[in-house]
Amino acid sequence: MSGSGSSTVRRRAFVLGSAAATAAAALAGPLTRPAAAAGFGWRDDGTHYVVDTGANLVFKVGKANGDLTSLVYRGTEYQGYGGKNSHIESGLGASTVTLTQSGSTILVSVAYGTLRHYYAARSGENNIYLWTRKADSSVSATRYILRVRAGLFPNDQPDSYTYTTSTIEASDVFAKSDGQTRSKHYSRLRVIDYDSIGWTTGSVGLWIVRSNHEKASGGPFYRSLLRHQSADGGGLYEILHYGENQTEAERYGLQGPYVIAFTDGGAPSSALYPGTLTTPWADSLGISGYVPDSGRGRVAGVGIAGRDTAHPYTVGLAGASAQYWAAARASDGYFSVSRVLPGTYTLTVYKGELAVHSTQVTVSAGATTTLNTLTVPASNDPSAANAVWRIGDWNGTPSGFKNADLMTYAHPSDVRAAPWTGNVVIGSGTETSAFPCYLWKDVNSGLLVYFRLTAAQAAAAHTLRIGVTTAYANGRPQVTVNDTWTSAIPSPPTQPSTRSLTVGSYRGNNHTFTYVVPAGAWHTDTSRYNVLRIDVVSGSGTTGFLSAGTAIDAIDLLA
Repeated sequence: MSGSGSSTVRRRAFVLGSAAATAAAALAGPLTRPAAAAGFGWRDDGTHYVVDTGANLVFKVGKANGDLTSLVYRGTEYQGYGGKNSHIESGLGASTVTLTQSGSTILVSVAYGTLRHYYAARSGENNIYLWTRKADSSVSATRYILRVRAGLFPNDQPDSYTYTTSTIEASDVFAKSDGQTRSKHYSRLRVIDYDSIGWTTGSVGLWIVRSNHEKASGGPFYRSLLRHQSADGGGLYEILHYGENQTEAERYGLQGPYVIAFTDGGAPSSALYPGTLTTPWADSLGISGYVPDSGRGRVAGVGIAGRDTAHPYTVGLAGASAQYWAAARASDGYFSVSRVLPGTYTLTVYKGELAVHSTQVTVSAGATTTLNTLTVPASNDPSAANAVWRIGDWNGTPSGFKNADLMTYAHPSDVRAAPWTGNVVIGSGTETSAFPCYLWKDVNSGLLVYFRLTAAQAAAAHTLRIGVTTAYANGRPQVTVNDTWTSAIPSPPTQPSTRSLTVGSYRGNNHTFTYVVPAGAWHTDTSRYNVLRIDVVSGSGTTGFLSAGTAIDAIDLLA
C-alpha cells in the first residue's frame, strides 16, 4: 500500500546533468560508460563513488563507510537531514567499499565485519536496488533508513510530527495543539498491507519498495515504523529486524532487493513490488547469500475447507531462517507461496489474524510442494462454539471494538478517541462498539458487562473466554461475577516486553483466557442482570496508558 496525498518521501539524488555534468567530469575524470543509456556510468571522485543511472538519477556512496551521501533526481538533492546520511542502522562506520560494473548494471558493495550491503543501479532506471546480508548478531542491523531533506514533502500524516507542539510519551510520541497525536510508529499498516511507502508532491514521488521480508520477523501482520517526518526532514525505512512488540527471534541472511524509487508523482511500478519483481540480472553479480529463482521452490494448496467466508484467510510459512505468506482465494481457499528458500516450515492458516490450523511443509529448490485441501477443524475456530453471548468476533484482532481503528495511528490520549471507560449491556446492539479495544490497570480496569440468563442457563456452570492479542507489562484479566465469585489470577502468557498499545500495535501473541464460573455465581431471578467485572492485574507497569494493559480479541460466555 502506498502513501496517500502528499505523504510520499523523496531523497536527494546527485544528478549530473548538462553543464553540471560537464564541469564535474572535468574535475574528476570521465565517467565509465557501457553501451547503454546515454549518461549511464560511474566515477570515483576520491571520497565517493558517483553513479549516474542514465535516466534522471545520480547518487553517491561514501567510500569510507558505505553511506548514501547524495541522491539527486532531476537536479534536486533529496538526501539528508541534520547532517546525516542514509545507511544501515545509524551508520556502519569504517567499511570496505568497492564498485564493479557488469554491462548495464553497476554494483556498489559494502563490507563491515560480517555484514554485507549492496547498492545496484540499472541503466536507464530511476531506481536503486539494495540488499543487506546479516550473517550473525555481531553487527546490529534493524533497518535501512533513507533520510530526506526537510521541506520537500510537507504533510500532516499520523507519522509526521512536523507540526507538533509537545511530547507526551518517551521521546517519540507527540501532540499537536489541537490534541491529535503523531509518532513515527503510527503507520497504520501491517507488512501484508503495503508494497511501497513514501511521499509525493503530485509531480515527484520518492518511495521505498519493500523486499519480501523473508529475513525479517513477525509474520504478515507485523506493524513497525515505516516512515517519519519532522521539521528537520524525513525518513523512509526498510525494516530488517524491528524489536518493538516483536514476537519472533531475529533471522539472518540476505534480505532484498528493496528499492529506492523515484517517479513522476505516481506510485512505483508494480513490477518492482515483492512477489512480482525478478532480478535475473543480479544472478551473477556475486552478492553474498543471493539465491536465484532456480534455487527456490513453491508451496501451493488446492483449497481450505472449514472457512468462515465472512473473513479473509492468509497462509503463512515460518522457519528458523525465513518467512513468507500469501492470501488464500476467497472462493475456495486456494493459495500459492512462491520463491521460497529450501527448508522445512510451519504452515499456518489464519482467519483474519487468528491461527486456526497448522502443519509442516518441506520446500525443495526448483519444485512445487502441492498440498491437498486443508481442513480447519471446528474446534480450532473459537467462533464455532455455541455461546450464550459474545462480544466481538474471534479473528485475532480488536476490530469492531471502541477506538480499535484509531489505535493503529494514534496514541490512546488522542482527542479523537472515545472515552476509554463505560460499561456494556448484552442485547443492546452496541456490545462490541461500546467495549474498549484496550484495557489498562490504571485507566479502565473494572469495566462491567451486564447480561441476563434464562433459568436453565443460570442453573449450570459456564465457561467464560477472553481472547487477547497482546499485553503490556503482563497485564491480564481477572474476573468477578455478581461480587460473589472471583477467578484466580491467571498466569501471564508469553508476550513482547516492549511498548505496544501506545505505539500503534495490538499484534502480539494471541491468547485465550478461560474461566469456569460455577452455577452458584449466577442470579436465579431471571429478571435481574448478572454483572461481570473485568479487572486488569499485574505487578508491573507504571501509570496511565503505560500501566499494565491488554488488547481484546473477543469475549464470550459459552452455553
